[in-house]
Amino acid sequence: EKPHKCWECGKGFKSGSQLLIHRRSHSGERPYECGECGKGFQTRSNLLKHRGIHGEERPFRCAQCGKGFKQNSALLNHRRSHSEERPHECGECGKSFKWSSHLNIHLRSH
Repeated sequence: EKPHKCWECGKGFKSGSQLLIHRRSHSGERPYECGECGKGFQTRSNLLKHRGIHGEERPFRCAQCGKGFKQNSALLNHRRSHSEERPHECGECGKSFKWSSHLNIHLRSH
């Protein structure tokens, strides 16, 4: 059961705190800021994950551009920037996007 519903998109959540974090995807709020580079994040856990990029070791390298990453998952996500893959499709109009965040922005236009 997911009693906490987002009034903007209807998505349900088990807890109010999960809904609060989700609401930031609509508002763009990023209250957790990296002290080193100033980048903002919607959750504390994402900020903590991000802080690792300021370290020196980046063993996962992109074969196309040479950019290094601390996590293989970040490299896999980055590779999409070099491809034409657009896995996030709007169910209403069929337009596709490389990134889920771009789809979320687009969905507000309907």
